[in-house]
Amino acid sequence: MDPIALQDLVQAVNGTLLSENIPEGLQITGAEYDTRKIRGDDVFFAFKGENSDGHRYVPKALEEGAAGAVVSEKPESPVPGKFYVLVEDTIKAFGDLARWYRSQFSIPVVGVTGSVGKTTTKDMIASVLSEKFETVKTEGNFNNHIGLPYTVLHLSHTTQAAVIEMGMNHLGEIDYLVHIAQPTIAVITNIGEAHIGILGSRENIFRAKSEIFSGLAAGGTAILNGDDDYQPMLKDDAKAGKIFDGKNPAKGFHLIFQGEGENCDYRAVDIRDDLEHEVTFTGKTPKGDIAFTVPALGRHMIYPVLTACAVGHLVGETNEEIRNGVLHYVPTKMRMETLHLPGNILVYNDTYNANPQSMKSGLHTLARTKGYRHVAVVGDMFELGDMTEELHRGIGSYVAELNRDPEHRIDALITVGEAAAFIAKEAKAQGVPDVFCCNDKEEAKVVLDDQIRKDTAFLVKASRGMALEELTKYIGETAEKE
Repeated sequence: MDPIALQDLVQAVNGTLLSENIPEGLQITGAEYDTRKIRGDDVFFAFKGENSDGHRYVPKALEEGAAGAVVSEKPESPVPGKFYVLVEDTIKAFGDLARWYRSQFSIPVVGVTGSVGKTTTKDMIASVLSEKFETVKTEGNFNNHIGLPYTVLHLSHTTQAAVIEMGMNHLGEIDYLVHIAQPTIAVITNIGEAHIGILGSRENIFRAKSEIFSGLAAGGTAILNGDDDYQPMLKDDAKAGKIFDGKNPAKGFHLIFQGEGENCDYRAVDIRDDLEHEVTFTGKTPKGDIAFTVPALGRHMIYPVLTACAVGHLVGETNEEIRNGVLHYVPTKMRMETLHLPGNILVYNDTYNANPQSMKSGLHTLARTKGYRHVAVVGDMFELGDMTEELHRGIGSYVAELNRDPEHRIDALITVGEAAAFIAKEAKAQGVPDVFCCNDKEEAKVVLDDQIRKDTAFLVKASRGMALEELTKYIGETAEKE
């Protein structure tokens, strides 16, 4: 964060300065809500939640060197020489500061949202941009009303580009985030079923994701998935410059579509997704063909690559810089992370999260891995609401569909959890052999003992709350003993 004047901070958060005798010319050099990260001249934001109250930690933050604090309660014993800014809501104030701070920068900012592939797409874009620009990106899954402002507040005078991920569970959340990030380029990866249990329908998911257009800069560019079945509506929405319900006048967005379809501006052809370590394809682009080698697995990787390619062209990168940026991409841990174990055992550790689309992508990748037996270990997918049974059964049906091709099949299916049992039931009903339905991870370990053998590839995948990385670890430890 570049230094900002105390008065700018007070105005940005619409607060009241309570302190007197503050050193003249005081500059704030960072904003934190965790006392463990405080550095000298930072401002501490005292967040108040259901189970914690940051006001208890204000003295600690000041002791660690913070210049002052943003609070929603007047301090009982103010520390001399430290400032206090009183606001109604400290979390909102954090966002307000980030919104003001973002407005101080005239740089390309890419906002990324969507049901599946947000983090992969964000990381791929950042990898491509980093070939030419000093790039700030969302770290981990800091994509909510606290994490996004935190990322924005890490821009500095050396930053030349930023890639900011936007997550949501409810309508209105993207609308809030996008007005903080103020992207010049907006990306929607796809419209899937993630969070459908909260939002109720894919139409509502579409409404929530398309809120990103409400904060896209006038004359900005929207990059959309040309293969998505919601593409026509997204196209109309983007052209109109509206959220969905007619708000906001047209802003003259530029539209770019990417995918496999012939009408896509950025198109993938000659795709090889049956390789052990990588995916290769040719990208047909308005600026010529690019031969891509992607150091990650799954046919779905064409989408983040094509998106990153479009972003690279928009900001003036060459085809060679874009190709190298893709080649230097490093997959995030627990997101189709590839582990090679003794006995020629391969594990796709995709345990960070799961939804119906990403589950099918993982199973497709496993089934197309050559030279191995294929064992899928899959657990519950959360936040599917009334569609939980239907969407889990859909995964069981997809396994049966894969198994109709004798060369690309799932040799054993292990399900873990109450909802995942519907996967097992449907797979069995459609004739899939070797299906094991486990109540918990301990039962799954017993089944795995007979499946961990040489020349076997495993997919381990479920929603975050299932913590199936425990089974990934178990496979690794067992393989080491063999």
